[in-house]
Amino acid sequence: MTEPGFLDHATWFAQLPRVVIAAGALITDPAGNVLVVKPNYRPGWSLPGGVCEHGEPPHLGCAREVEEEVGLIIMPGPLLVVHWLPPEDGQADPNIAFVFDGGTVDGPAGIRLQLEELDAFAFIDPGQSADYLRPRTAGRIQAALAARAGDSPSYLHE
Repeated sequence: MTEPGFLDHATWFAQLPRVVIAAGALITDPAGNVLVVKPNYRPGWSLPGGVCEHGEPPHLGCAREVEEEVGLIIMPGPLLVVHWLPPEDGQADPNIAFVFDGGTVDGPAGIRLQLEELDAFAFIDPGQSADYLRPRTAGRIQAALAARAGDSPSYLHE
């Protein structure tokens, strides 16, 4: 029962701001090149990953999305980056992206691309991040590599 003058629990929560949660993985090859994927539904490349399902913890969303997108079964390692992004292109809600350490793979041999959402994948030199990723997300790779090397996780924002 709700006290007079107070909102019921569901109504109160429905009025709170919302945010889209996404999670991806920093996956490298033995030479230190970073795995990126080319979505077919928007410009630019990104780290493998995607939007978490309602109520899904980011580390589990990361593992699920990586398996769906590139066929790799990973157990996400430490959190490397948290990135807050304001809404863009008609989105109503901001985005918070988590980047986890996805480890090192031997190369492209085990990768199976999800053709419904992706056009290509590549292992890129980290210095080429700006050539592949959109300007608003290009900093994730350097921040993730720094965190993997021993720095603390990074918080990025616009």
